[in-house]
Amino acid sequence: MLKHKEKYVVNERGIKTAVVLDIAAYKAMIEHLENLEDALELDEAVRSAKGFRPYSEIRAEMKEAGRL
Repeated sequence: MLKHKEKYVVNERGIKTAVVLDIAAYKAMIEHLENLEDALELDEAVRSAKGFRPYSEIRAEMKEAGRL
């Protein structure tokens, strides 16, 4: 969970118009969003997969092909 202290930029009427984040909070937020995107992509891959092969089978195939 992300925890940070928000700082806002307000206009002359006191309406919030922007958020200021320190760099650590920004990087944490971006990393969190990237992780969420990865999870969504994995979920979509699982839903659309027509079948799965065991990891050991794929690894053996890659070794045989000289890719590992």
